[in-house]
Amino acid sequence: MRLPCPICGERDRREFYYQGAAVALNRPAPDADAAEWEDYVHLRDNQPGDLDELWSHDAGCGAWLVVTRNTVTHAVSGAKLVSEAAR
Repeated sequence: MRLPCPICGERDRREFYYQGAAVALNRPAPDADAAEWEDYVHLRDNQPGDLDELWSHDAGCGAWLVVTRNTVTHAVSGAKLVSEAAR
């Protein structure tokens, strides 16, 4: 798989480190019960289709990226710097 770094251009996936889904999670209150924390830490929706993911270009420029990847085909449809995606 190849990822398009906005700074370095298209690179092999091995230059990047996957950091997880780029979605905001609702963190439970500090005094929440164990079941709520269990859900927060371990359970995620795993829907097929396009997903925004966080990747860091560790073996390259060091940039943090939001990569849009199809979870079924692994086709990458784009990437933006995290600073641009937050706008």
